Amino acid sequence: QVQLVESGGQLVQAGGSLRLSCVVSGRTERSITMGWFRQAPGKEREIVAAISRSNGGTYYTDSVKGRYTISRDNNKNTLYLQMNSLKPEDTAVYYCAAAHRAFSSISYANRATTYDYWGQGTQVTVSS
Repeated sequence: QVQLVESGGQLVQAGGSLRLSCVVSGRTERSITMGWFRQAPGKEREIVAAISRSNGGTYYTDSVKGRYTISRDNNKNTLYLQMNSLKPEDTAVYYCAAAHRAFSSISYANRATTYDYWGQGTQVTVSS
């Protein structure tokens, strides 16, 4: 099994920045592809960004391109999400996820159903 624990979510003003972290433990070798998802009240869970363990390839949903950066430190078994220029519409619970598979293109790693392990989520609230 793989355990994922997120941290870093908090209340921030619009235009501010946050960095989320996700520590991976257990069978860490199973976290081949990792992603960040978010879910706002009344909305479906959506992909934010994903990253490949093997080649570092990344994917971002259009609404966060240029503002968010996903990265991973395999030595520390930690996934990060740097979020800049935050907007009120970024308010959501952010989830870390891991998939025990690689994808021919990281852009295919954009569906929640393809991930095997999930964290408990961390709340990000952006005030206007």
